[in-house]
Amino acid sequence: MAELVEFRVPTGSARTLLVWGLEPDPSLEHSLFSVFSKFGLLYSLRAHRNAAVAGPGFYAVIKFYSAADASRAQHACNGQRLFQKSPVKVCVCTKQKGFQQQVLALSSTKCQELANHYLGFHGWSSRIITLQNVSGLDGENKELGKASQRQSVKFLCAVEVTVPSHGVCSRGVALGEADVEDGAGPLEFLTATRRAQKLAVGRALSSSFQKILLVVLENGKVAVEYNSCQEEPTDLLTEEELKGLIEVKAI
Repeated sequence: MAELVEFRVPTGSARTLLVWGLEPDPSLEHSLFSVFSKFGLLYSLRAHRNAAVAGPGFYAVIKFYSAADASRAQHACNGQRLFQKSPVKVCVCTKQKGFQQQVLALSSTKCQELANHYLGFHGWSSRIITLQNVSGLDGENKELGKASQRQSVKFLCAVEVTVPSHGVCSRGVALGEADVEDGAGPLEFLTATRRAQKLAVGRALSSSFQKILLVVLENGKVAVEYNSCQEEPTDLLTEEELKGLIEVKAI
């Protein structure tokens, strides 16, 4: 049976484990990570002190990208002592009511971490097609006759992600923006410029990964597919057309 893994914050209660019966330990989260990361890539791990009515001790919430990994971890660790004197209890959070889960894109850092885990460090590559300054500075406020205390530095970036062994190529376009106080010196302006560039590149990279689907098979092999449902009009442009479009927007 295959499992679909997307470059989005993992949702679905089957990917989340609740661990309780944990003893106090300054390195508790590190110990938990050492144990549970052996079963698969973790999105998050947080340890919390028990509520007063539950008595002393801690519990932890661990979220995997894969429901299959979470299930294997639960079966292997439930009732085991792991790294402490008393056994812990581990269950899959099969019911999470009271809130609606919102599907969010992963940050560029998390996207790269996920790609490295399933595809390998050399199994994919990315490149910046173009990075253009599209700052309007204070033009809009001046047209409205308003006195502004800030300038806005904006960069528009296009990034391409390629998975050569699967013949998949995906593009993302995103805007990065950073404010600069009116009258700021060259150093502050340079810092804001770099911040806006970094934001634009990171968001464009994340956008590229949103169109890639990982199909994890039972034998551990991974198939990669392009998600055309996430396709944008800019994906149909050639590289030269894309550069030209961004340059026009920069004028």
